Amino acid sequence: MKALICSLLLAGLGFAGTDEIPQRAGSIALYSGFAHEPPAVVRAVMEDELEAIMGPMGFRFEWRNLDLTKKTSPTAELAVITFKGRCDVTALNAHERFNAGALGWTHISDGQILPFADVDCNEIRGFLQRTLLRLPASQREEAFGRAMGRVLAHELYHIFADTTRHGSCGVAKESYTVDDLMSSTFRFEARESRELRNSKVSVALESAAERH
Repeated sequence: MKALICSLLLAGLGFAGTDEIPQRAGSIALYSGFAHEPPAVVRAVMEDELEAIMGPMGFRFEWRNLDLTKKTSPTAELAVITFKGRCDVTALNAHERFNAGALGWTHISDGQILPFADVDCNEIRGFLQRTLLRLPASQREEAFGRAMGRVLAHELYHIFADTTRHGSCGVAKESYTVDDLMSSTFRFEARESRELRNSKVSVALESAAERH
């Protein structure tokens, strides 16, 4: 029976087939699917923020379209990310009543953490919309994309560190504030950084990079 765990709460709040696409040595394949394709700026900033957070621990990512998995090669270093709702900053409403919910969650089955995670763009936008509306319109997409990257990094921590535990601060903590998602920087604390560096996935990535 499948369950959902590791929900990121609010504070106050294989793949195989023909025509295979080779995977870059030392990288993780992120297969992503969007309910609605995000604006280019939102997606680019999200990807950059994820690299900024997880890159120092040796994690490099290749983004792939979940709809094209029949053309991809099998790999143990992967995660499948589903982005729910609208991943954009249109129709923000400072007066809309927002009921707090999970920003993202990771899947498990029979106690085993699976390489599947969901990010709820509607929840992120609802949580941040009053603050986003205070920004110049030209800065809103960048801020929203950065917040998405931080939520995604939290879920990937659970997957790659293979843990349901949360940190006391930083990206791995259980509950986020608006400031956490909107600040200029937001990173893992030392303990969680060590967990990621020492994880089986990190060791496999390092070994693959050395062989090439």
